[in-house]
Amino acid sequence: MTLDQLILDSDGRFVTVDFVKKDGSLRTLTGKLGVKKYLKGGVSTLDPNQYITIFDVRKMAYRAVNRSTILRVVKDGVEYK
Repeated sequence: MTLDQLILDSDGRFVTVDFVKKDGSLRTLTGKLGVKKYLKGGVSTLDPNQYITIFDVRKMAYRAVNRSTILRVVKDGVEYK
């Protein structure tokens, strides 16, 4: 199973993701999929084959994670690299 698939299969549970941002810096976020409370309308223009949109619970904002830059995922207390 790939790292991006682990995130997609999290079923609304919290995951921690380490990835490389567009500017080349490293980022760690803890969040979950399926959060709709903070949506303001509109449609995402991001390619879902390239990006995963996840709600960052520390920043209280949606973030786009490039699937090809994911380095590590922690799901249910288990670390995957």
